Amino acid sequence: MNALRGFAWLLVLQSAGELLSRGLRLPFPGPVVGLVLLLVALNFELVRTPVAVCADYLLAHLSLLFVPVGVGVMTYLGVIGEYGLRMLLVIVLSTWIGLAVTVLVLRALMKQRPEDRR
Repeated sequence: MNALRGFAWLLVLQSAGELLSRGLRLPFPGPVVGLVLLLVALNFELVRTPVAVCADYLLAHLSLLFVPVGVGVMTYLGVIGEYGLRMLLVIVLSTWIGLAVTVLVLRALMKQRPEDRR
């Protein structure tokens, strides 16, 4: 029963985040606002305990979330066979480019504030 309460809290907070995001025209998606609300709500025992039970339950069944991915791969096996190498190349390159941009931005930000280094 506690797992259902925790799941209800997660749904309520995500819905509240969605309402706030759309209602206030925030530049953030509703689920992100909901996660911030969850972060605040986890300070209260009324929310923390049921959400912890729900999280344990969901993590125990996490492998079920990979079933749709496996079915999708099997469905498009021909496409993956034809374009798989190109897709892999694009994924690897875009990952490396993202990492490089992150490093460059971090270095630029660190150069701006040298007095904060300790």
